[in-house]
Amino acid sequence: MKYAKLKKLNNEIAEKFIHKELVLGDGKEDSIIMMIGEAPGAKEVEYKKPFVGSAGKYLDEFLSILNLDKDKLYITNTVKFRPTKEGKRPGTKTNRAPNKNEIEEFKGFLLEEIDIINPKIIVTLGNVPLKTLLNDDEISIGNTHGNKLFIKIKEVEYIIFPLYHPAAVIYRRELKEVYLKDLKKLADLLIDI
Repeated sequence: MKYAKLKKLNNEIAEKFIHKELVLGDGKEDSIIMMIGEAPGAKEVEYKKPFVGSAGKYLDEFLSILNLDKDKLYITNTVKFRPTKEGKRPGTKTNRAPNKNEIEEFKGFLLEEIDIINPKIIVTLGNVPLKTLLNDDEISIGNTHGNKLFIKIKEVEYIIFPLYHPAAVIYRRELKEVYLKDLKKLADLLIDI
């Protein structure tokens, strides 16, 4: 049932964004944790899977600290294609944050995806998924990371657990300790579920 709904949703996304290289959600439909990133990067587009490459190393650490099998996790992104800008060298592309229009185009799909998966906990990585789900441009990961928040989608209440995006931890080493402490809090939260 969930598989069929997810397949239908993914087909709708593929039809709407026919000219984009998409990276759709990945994982078991009955996962207890849904992890939501901002948008895929170059490696994700290459492999057609979210959280591979350097982000994948942090995913492995995430799973290890939580003592969680990957099949208990469903991973997706707020925007399902790679937003890019011109790189420093001519003809190259680099990642950029998705803009408001791109986020809005995918928001309904993301909410539907959450409704189908119906996870016990939604882990948002960085500001983009956090702001998108809470519909709040003022909220920031710096003020909310490691704290349990709640949202309602189609009359169902979900727990949101905001974490810094692994890329932020890669570029700002001082966040590593904060990130690890937040993961320990998440591990404790999972014990209660």
